[in-house]
Amino acid sequence: MAQKPSIPKGTRDFSPAEVARRNFIIERIRRQFELFGFQPIETPAMENYDTLMGKYGEEGDRLIFKILNSGDFLSKADLSALQQADAQALTPQISEKALRYDLTVPFARYVVMHQNELEFPFKRYQIQPVWRADRPQRGRFREFYQCDADVVGARGTVQEAEFIQLYDRAFADLGLQGVTLKLNHRKVLSGIAEVIGAADRLVDFTVALDKLDKIGRDKVEAEMEGKGISREAIAKAAPLFELKGTASQKIEALRGLLSGSAQGMEGLDELETLVARTAALGLKAATLELDITLARGLNYYTGAIFEVAAPEGVNMGSIGGGGRYDDLTGIFGLQDMSGVGISFGLDRIYLVMEQLGLFPQTLDRALDVFCVNFGQQEADAAQQLVLNLRNRGIRADLYPTAAKVGKQFKYADRRAVPYVVLIGEEELASGTFTVRDMQGGTQDTYSLNAWEQFADRLQP
Repeated sequence: MAQKPSIPKGTRDFSPAEVARRNFIIERIRRQFELFGFQPIETPAMENYDTLMGKYGEEGDRLIFKILNSGDFLSKADLSALQQADAQALTPQISEKALRYDLTVPFARYVVMHQNELEFPFKRYQIQPVWRADRPQRGRFREFYQCDADVVGARGTVQEAEFIQLYDRAFADLGLQGVTLKLNHRKVLSGIAEVIGAADRLVDFTVALDKLDKIGRDKVEAEMEGKGISREAIAKAAPLFELKGTASQKIEALRGLLSGSAQGMEGLDELETLVARTAALGLKAATLELDITLARGLNYYTGAIFEVAAPEGVNMGSIGGGGRYDDLTGIFGLQDMSGVGISFGLDRIYLVMEQLGLFPQTLDRALDVFCVNFGQQEADAAQQLVLNLRNRGIRADLYPTAAKVGKQFKYADRRAVPYVVLIGEEELASGTFTVRDMQGGTQDTYSLNAWEQFADRLQP
């Protein structure tokens, strides 16, 4: 008995309806990328092992899928590493390639390799799958798409303000209202760690602070103390736990705490500029919130940090994020190339829109017109009609065989086709075709020579 097929955990098959919904999201995000002047690129699914490793921290490196070398991959392996089961030493010897973990590091590699061909500032967007050996759960998969937009070769805060607008325009285009665009700054986080005397514990401090809304103040303070941050430092950070008000009010309150940190004050100045620019331009679908607990990708973000939260009441993690990285290309030898980028979480946006019922019902319809097949001569006439309708941009199809009419109607009903065309013996003799409205239940007859009247009905 044949074994029942399956797919790897954390991966999915997509039905026609699901692909239509995913394409709906992608096309609207793509439209906004291009309206903002971004150009598309694509990079390989696999990168060289050395390109990816060491760029995401120890945890990120662990989640990278490695690809075994082809052929006898053990022939060049160090026998001592093999005998000692030293995976860290053995892996680079048997795996020269890996699946990309995200689109950002491959983009940095792309910029370095093609720097002489690009016009800077270079604005690119990229919509491709990535892979992570993560534990699958709702909204988190091992294979998923990222929709990224980045600018390299541009400093200042103008581009950050543009990305806030891009996020807002894209979610408005999707009909996804009520998202929260959270904003913070790496220099502000570094400044806080500096003034409380925990500069050497920046990552531990920010990782714990990032959990404030999930586990509460007491557990955050306990985690900080457990990581070696002194009680005196934690006490100095107390104002952070009570920070409330508008973005401008929070910035003003933070100026008192960060008055002794030059980089902290610089970060606040940039945040204040971003908030002011956003207020002047306005937002349609999003609310801007300064979240001082937000800490993303501290291994490479150096400036403003973004994260997008789903509308209130929707149980979902972030649906987008990004930030400024002033020297990401430096890991590949191209120094002083400032960049900033954002990403849309396609799969999570899909789940949010599905939960809120935001997908247009018309996405479930792949055909506008379906022609019943009554036999060879009738099918020839129907096929000509189908061709004419397709030339007008109308999605039309003909059943491939002269099966029972009931079976063909059932097929059209399952595919939610709104109009079924009948060209039987009588219609063929009179040079006409009958159109049945599957929703209204009415029928109309048109001359085959005047098929454009029917096409005009579908395209008023």
